Amino acid sequence: MDTSIIFPNLHITLNNIGKGFYIGSFFIAFYGMIIALGMLVGVSVILKEAKRVGFDEDKFLDVCIITIIVGVIGARLYYVIFAWDYYKDNLLSIFNIRQGGLAIYGGVLAGIACLAVLSKIRKLDFLQVLDVSILGVVIGQIFGRWGNFFNREVFGQYTDGPFAMLLPLNSIRSQQDVTPEMLTNLVHLNGVDYISVHPTFLYESLWNLGLLIIMLLMRKKKKFNGQIFFMYLLGYGAGRFWIEGIRTDQLKLWGTNLPVSQLVAAVMVVLGALLITYNLMKSK
Repeated sequence: MDTSIIFPNLHITLNNIGKGFYIGSFFIAFYGMIIALGMLVGVSVILKEAKRVGFDEDKFLDVCIITIIVGVIGARLYYVIFAWDYYKDNLLSIFNIRQGGLAIYGGVLAGIACLAVLSKIRKLDFLQVLDVSILGVVIGQIFGRWGNFFNREVFGQYTDGPFAMLLPLNSIRSQQDVTPEMLTNLVHLNGVDYISVHPTFLYESLWNLGLLIIMLLMRKKKKFNGQIFFMYLLGYGAGRFWIEGIRTDQLKLWGTNLPVSQLVAAVMVVLGALLITYNLMKSK
């Protein structure tokens, strides 16, 4: 299997980009390491923000740990539900997350539900907790997309545009994500067949970085609790809507050809815009 990744129009060639390494006979995936690093950085930012707004750091750490566990379970369940045609005949695979299959929306929804319960138990302002916690979520998403890069997954349709990314055909995690157009436009270099695709992992990572910067700048100027979280709904939803439209690994709504994540993104945009507008008018 070839391990190079090339951005021909940017004149960037990355050689020996593996998916992980072995310690003895045990394989350590870069994807898992990057996800773990994203969680650690995200939690550290959350705790600093929690201290800034007056929450007890130690108690908030407990909230983070519980929510992360629930979020991972939710991310897996969401993916399995909308990929049930595969898992109904491979039930044991549901528990094997090393094969991949985590959906951020499931993690976010489960995390919100968990925070709602914990906020009630701990007598915390739920919307303020969301404003603090969502900063770590975005950081985790920024890191997580680079895990997709190492896995050669979550890429977009065929393109030969400025940001086109060449991936060796024999290194793709799921051949189901390779479209006929990609195969028609294979690039042959040094005896290796490459598909030329949109680097959607990069698009979303950069979009989320921009969103994080805006959220950090606005958090001290917010007019009401929940504003930063609602900004996330609007901002992330808008970015995910157009990026999801060019991905080839879409989860579809049962019995339709509609991408579930694109529908959820549209709902997020509308909901975020309405909540921000309503609360700004209310705060005047």
